[in-house]
Amino acid sequence: MSAEFVDSNVVVYAHDPTTPDKHRAARALMERLWEERRGRLSVQVLQEFFWIATRKIPRPLAAKAALEIVRDLSAWPVFSPTAADVVAAGELAEASRISFWDALILQAARRSGADVVWSEDLNPGQVFDHVEVRNPFAAGASG
Repeated sequence: MSAEFVDSNVVVYAHDPTTPDKHRAARALMERLWEERRGRLSVQVLQEFFWIATRKIPRPLAAKAALEIVRDLSAWPVFSPTAADVVAAGELAEASRISFWDALILQAARRSGADVVWSEDLNPGQVFDHVEVRNPFAAGASG
């Protein structure tokens, strides 16, 4: 069974109702991936979600609420990068001219066995080492 990796922006929108269209799309995607047991995350995604959800969204979550979401998401397969993954992400960032943090997301997706990474931060349709980028908020996205 193929897996699908979810970037932190998708997780944030799934829990931030201040942007209703993105909230609905992200929530539907997360629910589908949970039901199908195809969702994948990384430690980086959990960290970024907590930081953004408690500080950067229009109506920040209380730390306790954000931690409960992190606990729930920890039921998904969560990839923990190694030093070798950091090096590989640095090489990918350099070769592809993308940010290091986006490259680390792509490396985590690849290493977690995903063939899709859902993100609004990368260019939809791009393929990095057999991992296709899809934007769940783009017209015609099949999240």
